[in-house]
Amino acid sequence: MQSIQDLQLESCQRLAASHLLLPSLMMETLEGDELCFPQLLNASCRKPKSSQTEVVLFHFLSFISFLTAALNLLVIIAISHFRQLHTTTNLVLLSLAVSDFLVGLVVIPVEMISMSNCWFFGDIMCGVYYLLPCVIIYSSVTSMVLISIDRYVAICYPLHYHTRVTLKTVRISVSLCWVYSLFVCIFIFYDHLKQPGKYKSCYGECVVNIAGDVDLVLGFILPISIIITLYLRVFSVAISQARAMRSHIAVVMPMRSQTVTAKRSEIKAARTLGIVVAVFLMCYCPYYYVSLTGGKILIGTSTENLMSFLVYFNSCLNPVIYAFFYPWFRKAVRQIVTLQVTHRGSCNANIL
Repeated sequence: MQSIQDLQLESCQRLAASHLLLPSLMMETLEGDELCFPQLLNASCRKPKSSQTEVVLFHFLSFISFLTAALNLLVIIAISHFRQLHTTTNLVLLSLAVSDFLVGLVVIPVEMISMSNCWFFGDIMCGVYYLLPCVIIYSSVTSMVLISIDRYVAICYPLHYHTRVTLKTVRISVSLCWVYSLFVCIFIFYDHLKQPGKYKSCYGECVVNIAGDVDLVLGFILPISIIITLYLRVFSVAISQARAMRSHIAVVMPMRSQTVTAKRSEIKAARTLGIVVAVFLMCYCPYYYVSLTGGKILIGTSTENLMSFLVYFNSCLNPVIYAFFYPWFRKAVRQIVTLQVTHRGSCNANIL
């Protein structure tokens, strides 16, 4: 039979043990609350913590997302509504505006949500989720290539332009570009789609590894080489045409004057689209710089997200460039904002 002193000593030890155990239990509970899947303990990822800087960045990206969607929606409405804008060049611009609109409406918001929350939709949906921005971005790149080809034919072969570049040809080309983008992205993400979740380090994470060499060649080197080559040829011909027009502008006949004005318009369009391509290069080059230097980008990491948002920001800049350099865009926006497009016959308005 235990003495009273032994019982008091045992109770004191139990009390001390309970006080020592309580902080550890509280710590485990706190850590469990910070996990994406608390029931998985060490196998779960931790929930992303939002700092003051990230909150400010979130609001900034929200504004960029809204601005990108709104401005590109204006481009889509303008080109679709006004019959004067139903040209082959504007049809390619329409394809570019649609992809840029989807970037602002879908891609940027989803990227923001995935950065600030855990991934709860499984490994297969993780791979499918990354297909969407890939297809949209590739369609933007291929649209840039089509714009370069269009300007190349218009400036270098003006007499054959209307016979070679028709609305039917452009529609088929745009459709093929979107189909091509889909198949290329499936090929790039094939490794992850074949074995979902292969590269994640914990549950609640959505990261994939892509065929970087294929993406570098098909998404950057090949299209950029085509664009630069064509625009070097375009600007050399445009400069020679501008010099010829300046030397003969004083002696041309009225009928010939219309031809000169048309050439001026083509050269100005080439210059504007050249600015679009230059901005495109500045936004895309940082993303592929790592691949060019032999590094690897793990899709879903903070570094990749930062460079991806720079690529997405290009979608916001394109309609801004239109607003500064295309008078028809400013006129169209004025009629859209003032709701003149709701009037009967507004589609036949003089925009050019």
